[in-house]
Amino acid sequence: MTPQATATCGTMRRPKSEAAFEDAQQYMPGGVNSPVRAFKGVGGNPVVIQKAKGAYVWDVDGNRYVDYVGSYGPMILGHAHPAVIGGIQQTAEDGTSFGAPTVLENKLAKMVIDAVPALDKVRFVNSGTEACLSAIRLARAFTGREKLIKFEGCYHGHADSFLVKAGSGVATLGKPDSPGVPKETAGLTLTATYNDLSSVEALLKNHPEDVAAIMVEPVAGNMGCVPPQDGFLEGLRRLATEYGALLVFDEVMTGFRVHYGGAQALYQVEPDLSCFGKIIGGGLPVGAYGGKANIMAHVAPEGSMYQAGTLSGNPLAMRAGVETLTRLKEPGFYDQLNQRATDLADGFKRVCQEYHVPHQVNQVGSMVSLFFNEQPVTNFTEAAQSDRELFNRVFWRMLDAGIYMAPSPFEAAFVSMAHTQQDVEQTLEALSSALAAEKA
Repeated sequence: MTPQATATCGTMRRPKSEAAFEDAQQYMPGGVNSPVRAFKGVGGNPVVIQKAKGAYVWDVDGNRYVDYVGSYGPMILGHAHPAVIGGIQQTAEDGTSFGAPTVLENKLAKMVIDAVPALDKVRFVNSGTEACLSAIRLARAFTGREKLIKFEGCYHGHADSFLVKAGSGVATLGKPDSPGVPKETAGLTLTATYNDLSSVEALLKNHPEDVAAIMVEPVAGNMGCVPPQDGFLEGLRRLATEYGALLVFDEVMTGFRVHYGGAQALYQVEPDLSCFGKIIGGGLPVGAYGGKANIMAHVAPEGSMYQAGTLSGNPLAMRAGVETLTRLKEPGFYDQLNQRATDLADGFKRVCQEYHVPHQVNQVGSMVSLFFNEQPVTNFTEAAQSDRELFNRVFWRMLDAGIYMAPSPFEAAFVSMAHTQQDVEQTLEALSSALAAEKA
């Protein structure tokens, strides 16, 4: 199979994907290592990917797709960027893991701290889930309180505290909570409505001295892309300060995606703690949490709040992150990236209008979501009112036309610097054909 092998229209054949997935089910629960990959939300079986380059992925059958999943966010430069791959290869020659400090950790930590004003210190971990659960443990240690406020439809990883009215894959599978989470743990999580400050204030008034943290995706990405309304993030900052809770921004998805300094730089609201992942590892497993020095001083070995990880600060991930962030700092990077995403978002609107299909298109930077919904989508309840059956049909028609969107209406599409105008046009042609089939 060569990079020139393409299939961009018609019904694709995927017998090797079918066989690989059937085989996988013998060894892994549901045949996957993360639930949304099983395509249960859209029906049918998943595409099994063999390789990726730039804006494209190829499945094991040789079909090429324009990819808007981008490993769910980190591939902002495009897949297999030469500088990132070259850096990983060079670093791997010296060893893949030491369980000991490296200079690369210092270099990436400085780059992240320099980019994000709210950070004095960071701690690297291995995933966004680790970053978020560690930040909440730190908030509890710092405040001496136990309760957490999160928002319905916001997903912060699969730690027990977060699997209460979570979004993303949990919502896709129709499981608002998860078996295995102790009632006592779930009882420490209070759920508010995204973009609704009154729901947050009501919880704080009912628990005025119990809330350790308010945790939020500053731009929701796990109910689809849902921007914060004017004053929402500022209001959370005010309420957290008023009630003595820490404000925690989960920027695992938005960090270095919507702005070089994250959503907090874009919206100019400073949290107490921030969580990062995805882009800061250039596509390798990585996460980080950080904040002001007086809060981070509670983390072991400087303080008593224990958190550790043998592979944390892995040199391959650190080097991939350094190479990625170096390129994000180039002049005009985000202007060009965001314009390509705007072309896609505007095209979604134009095609839906042409076929008189109810729709809402949300965009922040290079994150885009198309909802088949008549009303604006500002929270999870509104996102869940979208026409999921239509989404499923459109998903498969676009997949067969060579467009790989996330197999869930509760995930954003991610545009990379590798996407071209031709890719956008192909995507819009595929959407047009899919909606025309609905009208036939």
